[in-house]
Amino acid sequence: MKAKYDVNVYSGVPVETNASGQYEIKRDPDGSFKLHDWRTGRHSKGKFKGVGQIFLTENNLRVAVIVARPLDYKQRHDYTPMQRLTSEFVSDDLVQTVRQALASDD
Repeated sequence: MKAKYDVNVYSGVPVETNASGQYEIKRDPDGSFKLHDWRTGRHSKGKFKGVGQIFLTENNLRVAVIVARPLDYKQRHDYTPMQRLTSEFVSDDLVQTVRQALASDD
């Protein structure tokens, strides 16, 4: 049997840099955005340090973590694996903007 590993699910919002090099939310053409879920995989690199941390998907999309939670190992195939966690973080303002938008959707 192959070795099990810890699996976390990261709900995040895609981000991009603006002209001044700051991260901002990558929005849909109508100005909205959605959270998407990715998980750590067997070959994912980096360590999770906190909300606002940026990770790369397997398609090299930069995503800011808004919510992180553990996942049962047997449920890992329900989510797409991410490539690696970076050492970069988005601003606290960006995280709060996303959380406020999610709270108003509830």
